[in-house]
Amino acid sequence: MPGPCRRLCGASVTVPSPWHRTDGERRPGPYAASVATDALPAVASVGGRLATGLRDVTSDTAALDSTGFWVVVLPYDGVPICARFEHTRPTVGSPRRRWHGPRRDAWATSLDHDEFTAGVAAIREAIADGDVYEVNLTRRLSAPLPPDADVLALANALAGGNPAPHAAVVRLPAHGVHVASASPERFLRRDGRHVMSQPIKGTAAHASQFLAKDRAENVMIVDLVRNDLGRVCEYGSIEVPGLCDVEHHPGLVHLVSTVTGTLRADVGWPALLDATFPPGSVTGAPKLAAMEVIGRLEPVPRGPYCGAIGWVDADRRVGDLNVAIRTFWFDDGAVHLGTGGAITWDSDPDGEWEETELKARRLLRVASADMVGT
Repeated sequence: MPGPCRRLCGASVTVPSPWHRTDGERRPGPYAASVATDALPAVASVGGRLATGLRDVTSDTAALDSTGFWVVVLPYDGVPICARFEHTRPTVGSPRRRWHGPRRDAWATSLDHDEFTAGVAAIREAIADGDVYEVNLTRRLSAPLPPDADVLALANALAGGNPAPHAAVVRLPAHGVHVASASPERFLRRDGRHVMSQPIKGTAAHASQFLAKDRAENVMIVDLVRNDLGRVCEYGSIEVPGLCDVEHHPGLVHLVSTVTGTLRADVGWPALLDATFPPGSVTGAPKLAAMEVIGRLEPVPRGPYCGAIGWVDADRRVGDLNVAIRTFWFDDGAVHLGTGGAITWDSDPDGEWEETELKARRLLRVASADMVGT
């Protein structure tokens, strides 16, 4: 189950519209939202900057090495979206529309408690068989999309109720992209040839509640990220200046590590993404084997969830992409949110379910109408 950049980097691929035809029927594409939002202008807020004046859109990530300011959405299992904008300025103010979300009891899950814990047991069996060491198992929460829903309004609600260091919102109606991310995690930061990744592994309500398995999860993914970056970095340049640092976020704490390296002189964005995408923290180790297990156990595609969202200033050779966790998206008349966690041999099935509940709880409170007084 290769990631999208493994299939498409360097290729010339037409980005699909939000509709594609199947047997003559007009059906929603991977990010189709409600028709009422189709007339809204393209806009994005990434890295503290508001991008307006859409120039062009491509799925060819080689464009990120050209010129201009690009907003990037890399789905976990879909076509890359690279959108070049004419203008940027600091993000200030609020959208005119207010978010009116679905009721809390309207949300449904793609895997219920028994199905999810059975998946944890299956992963432990695969670990016992020597197929994998760690697998990130996720589920999708979905609710009916409210009328006239605007993803910018949802992002504004998230900024107030669940602020995040790598938050992003992208609205490209003509391409069916409506994504709001409250991500705490950096996938890649590139400044010239210097590159940094900061994987998160290990989650608890309080720092005193971290388990031995949380550190083990983190160390395994740090090794994976080191190996991924080592494919495109100068020999001997990979360093880990921070290992299992504690970071506090709304409603929970994480263990975060930092991995850095110096890219080889001939490496551009396509090669960098091909070596590192999807992020190791949302796949597992070994990565390809973990992705095969994910494909068997998760009943629905992840879409933009567990992919990457961010920006690239091609003129300055600088860019920053998050890991698209704590991320909402609109698709086929519904609003979706993904939640999950890393499964290791030491995982307790009920404990892993509770971790997915913890990660989603505050976000659902922000996004649900009965929780925000609308």
